[in-house]
This record gives sequence, C-alpha cells and structure tokens, in this order.
Amino acid sequence: MSGGGPALTLGSATLPAFLGCAISFSGVLAQQHEPPKAGTARFGNPTATARTLQGYLYGVLKRIGANELVLDKTEFGDAQVFKIGPKTKYVHDGKPSKLADLKVGDMVFVDAKKDKKTGERIVRKVVTGVNPTRAP
Repeated sequence: MSGGGPALTLGSATLPAFLGCAISFSGVLAQQHEPPKAGTARFGNPTATARTLQGYLYGVLKRIGANELVLDKTEFGDAQVFKIGPKTKYVHDGKPSKLADLKVGDMVFVDAKKDKKTGERIVRKVVTGVNPTRAP
C-alpha cells in the first residue's frame, strides 16, 4: 500500500469487530430481561375493574337520606341527587352489602337509570371498596 496512511491489518480489524459484536450482544440480553410481574396486584386486575364499572358514575357520598343519596365530586362537578329504590343493590369489596354500611365521604360507583316520567335518577347498584370485580 502506498499513501502515508496506516495499513489495516488483521490484528487491528479484530478489535473493532469484537467490540461491535459485544455491544450488539449486550443489547439482546437487555431486551430479554423483564422485571418480574406480581401475581396479584393490590387492587386486582385494572382492566377487569374498568370493564366492570364502565358506565357507572363515580362520586363521593355527601349525604345519605332514607330514600336518596347525594354524590359530590362527580363528572358533573356539583352535587347530584339519586333516589334509592326498593331493588337497589349494594356491593362492598365484591360482597353484598346494605345501605346502613355506607358512610358520608365514601367513594362510590353508582349505576342509575333515569325515570322517564319524573326525570329522577334511580339507583340500581352502589359499589364501594377496593375490589368491585366480583360484583354479584
């Protein structure tokens, strides 16, 4: 070779090739390593919970009356009144519950229907607790 540059020999080409292989191999090992996943999350399966409560209205109980619930901090922003019907079901932590178990300040999900004649919202189901996925 002529020209004043350093000649490339087999020994000088081996080091860059070795380093290139080592870097690409370490990338493959890094992609295969995943952190261990917990068998059960603290609040259950979030995907199943979201599907179970889809269509429910979230709120915080502001007042509990004999025949109505008042929810605050709903998607509407102000207090919402819901009538309690005789067929209203209560679920706490996935187990049947009752109206007496509710307390002001509880975070609840409410399934309600609107009465066509009066326009009032009648509660079908009130869900509280951290595991509503096993609702009856």
